[in-house]
Amino acid sequence: MKKFIIVLLILFLSSYFASLIQSSWGQVRVESIKIPTQNGQWVVADLFKPYKASSDNPAPLVIIIPGFQRSKETLSNIAIELSRRGIVTISIDPYAQGMSSSSLSRRSATKEGYGMFALVDYIYDTANLNYVDKSKIGVTGHSAGGLAAMRGAQYFGKIAIKNESKSKLHSVFISGMLRMGFKEKDLKKVRSNIGVSYALYDEGAWQNEQKNGNLENAPEILRLVNIQTDGNFNKDKIKMGNYYGDLANHSAVVIFNEKLLHPFQPYAPSAIGNQIGYFLHVFGLEKSVSVEGQVWFWKEIFTFICLICGLLLIIPVTKILIKLPFFMGLCSPIPKLLPKPKGKGLIIFWCTLIISILVSCFSFIPLSELTKSLFPEATNRIQTWFFPQRMNNAIMIWAALNGLIGLFLFFFSYKIYGKHNGVEKSMFGISISLVNLSKTILVSLLIVLSYFILLNFIYFLFHIDYRFIFISSKVFNKETLYILPVYFPFFFLFFLSNSLRINGSIRFKNGIGLSPSVLYTLATSGGLITILFIQYATFWLTGTVFWKEGWLYVNLLFSVVPILLVLPFFQKFFFEQTGSIYLGPLTMTLIFVIMLLSNSVYYYPI
Repeated sequence: MKKFIIVLLILFLSSYFASLIQSSWGQVRVESIKIPTQNGQWVVADLFKPYKASSDNPAPLVIIIPGFQRSKETLSNIAIELSRRGIVTISIDPYAQGMSSSSLSRRSATKEGYGMFALVDYIYDTANLNYVDKSKIGVTGHSAGGLAAMRGAQYFGKIAIKNESKSKLHSVFISGMLRMGFKEKDLKKVRSNIGVSYALYDEGAWQNEQKNGNLENAPEILRLVNIQTDGNFNKDKIKMGNYYGDLANHSAVVIFNEKLLHPFQPYAPSAIGNQIGYFLHVFGLEKSVSVEGQVWFWKEIFTFICLICGLLLIIPVTKILIKLPFFMGLCSPIPKLLPKPKGKGLIIFWCTLIISILVSCFSFIPLSELTKSLFPEATNRIQTWFFPQRMNNAIMIWAALNGLIGLFLFFFSYKIYGKHNGVEKSMFGISISLVNLSKTILVSLLIVLSYFILLNFIYFLFHIDYRFIFISSKVFNKETLYILPVYFPFFFLFFLSNSLRINGSIRFKNGIGLSPSVLYTLATSGGLITILFIQYATFWLTGTVFWKEGWLYVNLLFSVVPILLVLPFFQKFFFEQTGSIYLGPLTMTLIFVIMLLSNSVYYYPI
């Protein structure tokens, strides 16, 4: 109980300090808003309003659009830094992400700016946000959010041309996007200042006209600068950080080319500094806080502590629950350790482990591509209740197949070696009565319920969730619970297989040469780590990623692998508490899948 109270106290203190940083120590009000949009859709966003902004002293506004697979919280760093410099910011959940609705459009980033178009109209055409300087509305976004920002510049620019007026968008900053939105016919519609930031080592750069991330002489950028300057730019190279065009006429342009990878660009101080500096310059706020004085990472540190504490609290909650009289029967003695394999047994052990790693590695991208035909609605952005999460469908199929293969390899090795060499089925912890299985399910539900009730309470008090960069456990739409039963069985196969391997095939007397932690990592996420190694080793050596078409699926692993790395240790904990393999996969499947579902693009019919 003492440890429980200490961890709970750390959680609350970390949440409190994270909220202080998010609100610039009380100088910025942070709240969620919901804006009805076209076709019965809606956009949910976080509004960061500096208290100094008022109807008598209106402030510029920047709308922030996260990229594909991201929610409004993932770019709170930009919102924090801009708002503490006196700029009102609205960080949105794009359509079909976070708490916003789906869209009837299959191209919502292009056709609706992920909901940003409607939001700009709402701000510009009503008096509700009278503390906003409507002549200084800006938009920024990363990756698909960057495309939405560029399309916004073109959408409102086209209206401005038609009406012979100024565009509603004063300035736009595009991050992490170059392959779309930079055709001549589109660029001629722009009537806003434009900033472009692109990672020199962007994994998707093979799709650009020059097949690389160098913007110095990129045709897309030369075309943009030439059009923004009315054809007065006749050079063949761009100087990074140099402003071209006319700021007063909303035709200025500046380019940045940071030495970064695509997924980490929004979290690099240099790239963030370039973005902050851009808006301070175009809005005439250079005398504000310098771009170097960034504090956002302190919020990330505190919410990372929250993420750790939230998971750690599972341990005392579990211990309290299983000691209740009703659940006392769940606690069985820990099964005996397996005898250390020798000779043939050792060969079989390593062969099965290597096979599982190789299958895990080289099945991921083909299975991801297979989901395009298995789940055409989600693939084509059509609203559906039938496996509506495009990216999670790929992880689900991979998890189910590798779970089945893991189970097969486990029982195969037992049949050909283990049963003949002192391994007993009782050592696996698979025997359980129907009554105890029912109680195990109930305990699992109570653990998961306590985890998310506390998370929602923290969010209610501090407007803070558990996260680090793009790894997060967050509040979610009720619709997530509607599709949970659809995804649960497939992921449960993987988690059950993992629990059986961790607790039934790696617990040896006197060890096996490698530490249990290393073996856990290899057994659980060795294949996915191998994917990342192959992808980026190839990229480093050749300048082009190994998996081109599936590079977004590979990027997805940056948020999946860290979660899987901690999984075995919880599997081991639950096993040691109950002497059974079932509580771990039941509990962790629910938590892990809810985390996945709430942080992924969805196409629910809502």
